[in-house]
Amino acid sequence: MKLILTSILAGLVAGLLAATAAHADEMVFTSWGGTTQEAQTKSWAAPFEASSGIKVLQDGPTDYGKLKAMVEGGSVAWDVVDVEMDFAIKAAKDGLLEPIDFNVVPKADLDPRFTTEHAVGSFYYSFVLAWNKGAVSGEATGWADMFDLTKFPGKRTFYKWSAPGVIEIALLADGVPADKLYPLDLDRAFKKLDTIKSEIVWWDSGAQSQQLIASGEAAFGQLWNGRVFALEQDGADVGVSWNQNMTAADVLVIPKGSKNKSSAMKFLAAATSPKSQAMFAEASGYAPINTAAKAEMPADVVKSLPDAYVDGQIDLDMNYWAENRDKIAERWYAWQAK
Repeated sequence: MKLILTSILAGLVAGLLAATAAHADEMVFTSWGGTTQEAQTKSWAAPFEASSGIKVLQDGPTDYGKLKAMVEGGSVAWDVVDVEMDFAIKAAKDGLLEPIDFNVVPKADLDPRFTTEHAVGSFYYSFVLAWNKGAVSGEATGWADMFDLTKFPGKRTFYKWSAPGVIEIALLADGVPADKLYPLDLDRAFKKLDTIKSEIVWWDSGAQSQQLIASGEAAFGQLWNGRVFALEQDGADVGVSWNQNMTAADVLVIPKGSKNKSSAMKFLAAATSPKSQAMFAEASGYAPINTAAKAEMPADVVKSLPDAYVDGQIDLDMNYWAENRDKIAERWYAWQAK
C-alpha cells in the first residue's frame, strides 16, 4: 500500500513538474494587430520560437486599461506588450512594469532615445501626411494643407486617441515654429481643429487609417509612415509628404507580475537584435531601434525609412506627454464629444 501511494505521489509530482515546464515554455506577446503585428510575428516571434523552443502566443490589440487592470488585479496574462513610449514612461512611474534585465537584453547598440530602465524600443516611426491621389487635385506640401478645405476639399482622418501627434499638427498648421511647440498651447490647437471638425473621420487602428485613405473616404490623413509603406506595397495610389514628419517610437515592456518573465526577457533580447530589427524594418517600413541593424538591410530599404528624412523632422516630446497625458486626455475626449 505504501509503495502504491509513493508511486501515485511520484506521478502527481511528475505531472505537476511537466505542467510547470510546459507553461514555462510559452509566453504571450501583445501588440496592435494588422500589418505591424504580422511583421513582428514573422520577424521576431517565429525565429525566436525556432531558436529557443519557447512558444509565443499572440494577443491584441494593446489596451492600456486592460494592462493596468491585470497588474492591479494580480492576474497578468500578457508577458511582452508593444506600447507607445509616453505610456511606458508613465506606467513605469506608476509601478506597472518590470525593470529590464540588461544582463539578458544587450543594451550597447540600442538607440538611447528609446531605451529606459523599464522599456526597450520596438520600432521608430514618423507621422506623415498622406492622401488619396484620386480624391485630391494637386500635391499637398505640409500639415497646413490638412486645414485648407477650399484648396483641398474632402474628409480628413486623424488618430482618435489622446496621444502625441494631432495637437502638434494643429499647432504647426497654425504657424507655431517646431522648436516652440512645448508646452502645448491647447487653446490654440483646439481652435484650429474646430475649423475642420465637421470634416474629421477618426481612425483608431493602423488598419483603419489605411482603409480610409485607400478607399478615398478620407482625402487626407495623419498616418504612421509604415501604414503608408503598406499601402504603397499593395499598389494603392497614395501621395505622401515628409515635410515636418513627426517622430516617436513604440517600445516593448513587461507588465509587473508577468508569469513568464524569464522567457519575456529572452524575447526582448531576440526582438531587439540587429537581425530581427532589420527584418522587421524591411517588412514594415518602420525604422530599427538597434543602431547596428542598418548594416543588415538593403540600401534601398534604408533610404525609405524616417532616418532618411531628418531635415525638418520633429521629435515628439514623450516626457511632456507622459507628464500631461491624463490632463490632455480629459480635454481631448470632452472636445470630441461636443
